[in-house]
Amino acid sequence: MVKKQDQSVSGQVYAPPVYPMKTKTRITVLFVVMVGLLIYSSQRTEVTFSSLATGIPNMVQVFVKFFPPDFDIMDAVIKRLAETIQMAVIATTFAALLCVPLSLLAARNIMPNRWVYFTVRTFLNILRTIPDIVLAVIFVGLFGIGALSGILALIIFSLGILAKLISETIEAVDMKPIEAMRASGANSLQTICFGLVPQVLPQFFSFVLYVLEINIRASVVLGLVGAGGIGLLLDQQIKFYNYPQAMAIIIVIFAAVVIIEFISTKIREAIV
Repeated sequence: MVKKQDQSVSGQVYAPPVYPMKTKTRITVLFVVMVGLLIYSSQRTEVTFSSLATGIPNMVQVFVKFFPPDFDIMDAVIKRLAETIQMAVIATTFAALLCVPLSLLAARNIMPNRWVYFTVRTFLNILRTIPDIVLAVIFVGLFGIGALSGILALIIFSLGILAKLISETIEAVDMKPIEAMRASGANSLQTICFGLVPQVLPQFFSFVLYVLEINIRASVVLGLVGAGGIGLLLDQQIKFYNYPQAMAIIIVIFAAVVIIEFISTKIREAIV
């Protein structure tokens, strides 16, 4: 009692630490390791701040060539932009349809067969490991330059993302309504339609709109390897050193992506 009174009289307050010593040690070690990896990677790749500084004058010279933008190419830009959006819509629609059965098979609480579950999960993991631009290069080699190659690449790319997101959403649903329907004699189709779909549907539409945004941006990049869309037109203008027209295309792409993302965000807010 005397010791506590002396502490209160002297005005010293011993507050407990925010983080325990063990946590502080782990954070410190992790920080040191990250800094060490950064320094090692910079040395191995020969990328330093001095090397970046030497490229700034060249970057300024190239950047000046893009101005003022030349909007005389707008007719071709609008046509290619419409093709880009159409590619994204088609790819997202097919991916959304294909992901439904795959998501059900990849959900542990819906698919009781472990072998089917792990097989589908492995298949989806393989799909996600292949970059979209690699898929575009493969399909351009198979089907030639054009929108078809880009659409096929985006379908596979989107399928891996959507199936993973939807399957994880299915695994997080409330199983009580589904178990009640099973106990009352409902079959698997009735259980999915009336017990699972109402819980998953808002998130499903939200994820589809999110993937649509990704596909619109990705289709621009895929056009650089000949997979159609506005990226193909941008690549052509840069190769011919038509920088002002390339800048006009970049401005149109930026405006289109911002508008589409704003509309998609508002729709997702209304759904969810």
